[in-house]
Amino acid sequence: MAGGIKEWPEDERPREKLQKQGAESLSDAELLALIIRTGDHASGQSAIDLGRNMLQTFGDLRRLSSAGFSELCEVKGAGPAKSASILAALTLANRVMTDRLQSLERFTSPQQIFNHFHFRFRDRRKEYFLILLLDSKNRIIREEQVSEGSLNQSIVHPREVFRPAIRESAAAVILVHNHPSGDPTPSREDREITRRLREGGELLGIRVLDHIIIGDGSYLSFVEQGLL
Repeated sequence: MAGGIKEWPEDERPREKLQKQGAESLSDAELLALIIRTGDHASGQSAIDLGRNMLQTFGDLRRLSSAGFSELCEVKGAGPAKSASILAALTLANRVMTDRLQSLERFTSPQQIFNHFHFRFRDRRKEYFLILLLDSKNRIIREEQVSEGSLNQSIVHPREVFRPAIRESAAAVILVHNHPSGDPTPSREDREITRRLREGGELLGIRVLDHIIIGDGSYLSFVEQGLL
């Protein structure tokens, strides 16, 4: 029956095992079981069975962490409550690994931007285009998502990019987007969009400080590569 973990020898139960041997002694499925807490009576799965099922469905923890809420709910026995718990726990783990940018933090390098966005975007299957708004002292005011999906000139239009910058009286912007392929090498379209946005910014008196492409474990800065 689901929930049969209570019938297991005490040393094999995830909670007791963690208390006696530490969290590192637990398998990924056992850690997920502690997040899930209970099994699924309808399918007869224990919490560990469900954890194993989640890992088998997505392949590994990294792919699981990039799954959306609706994808998690589709796993047999998961349901909204368990899926929400898993998504919350994995999101917190990603945030722990991220050097988060703070409001009014001064922009110092592309590496700083990569550290902030890498874990958020490294496993995304779609492209996201964002801008960071900065004041006259290059302090970050906030970030703004401009588009989601394939990057093209109709989606990333200068008016969509600079509207929030004008509203916030930003002195400069940093362009940021990810490459789902993991390779941050800029495409011809990336270069063209960057050129158009730089020219649009010049007309408005808003500097485009950099365009940073986030890949899997690496990034490309247009400024560092002499492309801007």
